[in-house]
Amino acid sequence: MERRVVITGLGIVAPNGVGLDAFTSAIKNGISGIKFDSELERLQFSCQISGTPEISEEIKRNYFTELELRNFNSTGILYGVMAGMDAWKDAGLSIENNENPDWDSGTIFGTGTSGIEKFRESIYKIDDFQTRKLGSTAVAQTMNSGVSAYLGGKLGLGNQVTTNSSACTTGAESILMAYERIKSGQAKRILAGSTSDSGPYIWGGFDAMKVCTFKHNESPEQGSRPMSATASGFVPGSGAGALLLEDLETAMARGARIYAEVLGGNINSGGQRGLGTMTAPNPVAVQKCITDAMTNAGITSDAIDAINGHLTATSKDAMEIRNWSEALNRKGADFPYINSLKSMVGHCLSASGSVESVASVLQVYHGFIFPNINCDDLHPEIAECIDAARIPRQLIEKDIAILAKASFGFGDVNGCVIFKKYN
Repeated sequence: MERRVVITGLGIVAPNGVGLDAFTSAIKNGISGIKFDSELERLQFSCQISGTPEISEEIKRNYFTELELRNFNSTGILYGVMAGMDAWKDAGLSIENNENPDWDSGTIFGTGTSGIEKFRESIYKIDDFQTRKLGSTAVAQTMNSGVSAYLGGKLGLGNQVTTNSSACTTGAESILMAYERIKSGQAKRILAGSTSDSGPYIWGGFDAMKVCTFKHNESPEQGSRPMSATASGFVPGSGAGALLLEDLETAMARGARIYAEVLGGNINSGGQRGLGTMTAPNPVAVQKCITDAMTNAGITSDAIDAINGHLTATSKDAMEIRNWSEALNRKGADFPYINSLKSMVGHCLSASGSVESVASVLQVYHGFIFPNINCDDLHPEIAECIDAARIPRQLIEKDIAILAKASFGFGDVNGCVIFKKYN
């Protein structure tokens, strides 16, 4: 018997808000978390602004012991553990030091890299013949599965504990992998999410590719401009999002609050064929991902009230809107409402899908559509395709029955998740 899958907990570490209350307030009010980054200026990056979560040493000690924080240097693991533990607690689950693992619970928590700052530190110490000074946690911080390993230990998880990685599609993929495992009865609950390290060693390659904006170093909050005619590239960001997915029957039995239901979705690749390349999506595959997601979820396109797009503030935004329009066979005023969280947080790379999914679920649960900031000059190709009113610039209070969330990543990979309001 296939099981229904619901979301019972959320955790968020974002550039414009750490914790659900701060983040919800920020996205409803269009508050940007993008700021001038002096380190990027020092290193002579073209883009000298970023979206970096602000976390004090005091907050870190709510999640890690003093011993764990000794020689700790991994922002990605820090963000992921914070978001994951917050989602676990938000779901009303306790953290117990039982002798036996929780066989029914696991985590699929993705990342692009792990502990790149720690890795750099390790390289320098090795080169300086200081190998013994690396510390006992260097491996745990730099292995790709470090974030899931830390979460597995802190929560005592006994089901699948793993880390997935598929560029900017990582977060959407982790949710769908968790969904499938619960639906098939192999787990009762899975902590799904993704994280991304901060800093120049993550962002430098993108700056070198000239895909990051360089025009707003003096006006950081205006720098990320999805769907805008004056968009000039994405703003690098970081953080983590976490969603506790659970078997509906199990959630109801313990009286859990239910944020939304996961109806289904789809993951595919364009194979870097046709117009698809390592860095550009194949439109045929994107449209197929969306239509197959609807089929998997058992809905038709007219049921979708809102879309949270990938929409990075690059030249691909207009193509993405066209892909949505063709896949849904909806255009003009008939097109669903659509927004991009990147206008407020930048592009959080491997964390983007999960951070944006938390924002998507909050919209479904609370009944609102957050504004697209920096989009007063809508790109003309987008304006030709859909009605400008479907791209809200102000908060809209509105019940959302079904929301589609998509992520598209380097390697020509795609993911689309369908969230439904739980009644």
